[in-house]
Order: sequence, then C-alpha cells, then structure tokens
Amino acid sequence: MAGWVALLWLLEVIDVASDHALDAGGITPRRFDELPDIFSAPFLHSGFDHLMGNTLPLLILGFVAALSGIRRFAKVVLTVTVIGGLGVWLTSPANSVTIGASGIVFGLFGYLLVRGFVNRSPLDVVVGVIVAAVYGSILWGVLPTDSGISWQGHLFGLAGGVGAAFAFRTPPHAAVTKGTASPHL
Repeated sequence: MAGWVALLWLLEVIDVASDHALDAGGITPRRFDELPDIFSAPFLHSGFDHLMGNTLPLLILGFVAALSGIRRFAKVVLTVTVIGGLGVWLTSPANSVTIGASGIVFGLFGYLLVRGFVNRSPLDVVVGVIVAAVYGSILWGVLPTDSGISWQGHLFGLAGGVGAAFAFRTPPHAAVTKGTASPHL
C-alpha cells in the first residue's frame, strides 16, 4: 500500500509540473473512447488536497483488505475499479471529468464492511464493525451534496466493494466427519 500511495503522490507531482496534463486521463461520461480511462482515473487527483484526503483511508483500508491475500486484494480492487468506473461513465454529468482514488476507498470500505457477514467469519465481522466505527461517516459521500465531488464514484465504488465481497467470498470448508471410513477403501 505504501508503494501504491507513493505512486499516487509521484503522479500528482508530475501532473502539477505538467500543468495538469495527466488529468485528461479521467473519466468523461458516455464517450466510448473514454472507457479505458476507468483504469487510469483512480491514480489521478485534482491537487494535493484531494490526494491528501484519499491517502490515509487508502493506506489503512487497503492494508486491512490486503491481509486476506494479495491475489484476492487485486481482484477486489479490479472489481471496484470496473464497477465504480462504469457507474461514473454511465451516470456522471455530461462534460465532466472524474478523477481520484475515493471510489477505491469507498469500495474497500464496502468490502470490509460486509465481508465478515458474507464469509460468516466472526473476526471479519469485528473488522467490519471497527471499519464502520472509524470510517462510517464517509457514507455521506454517496449523496449528491457537492457538485464538485463525484458522488457517483463514491456510490458505485461502494457498490463494487459490496459486490466484490460476494464475488470473492471464502468458500465454506468441507465438513469433516470423524469416525467414518471412506466407502472407497
């Protein structure tokens, strides 16, 4: 996570030095040539304040989500990126450009929030409760309260995280019956 966040900061330095040329990699809605930008938009920010707002939650939520394995974490982030990006592409206002990692933050929040219930894991339920207690107030970000903030990215990122919790749930362990012999012996 530290490497990912360092990359985000490096990209913002390059963006500022290039007079915000990288911001063109954001999502412009309903233009088919912009669909690939759903993969670049989470790496771009509209300034250091924007990036600072995403840094700590991305580090913390990303670290906690990655504890269940890097492969699963990568699948979760990819799912959040695609669902969140497509949601932004479909629903954002015309002539807008959406950038930022907050859709990933909301996705990781949603994933961690419901993962324990989906997996029926008491430890993960406790993690979800802690995540809700610490970051639950971000849920206000899915409401269209500020025209300069992509509530669409937040909402669809959250939906992507919840969807990822179901898509990548831990399969139940096969029941082991003690004291019975295999019929094939």
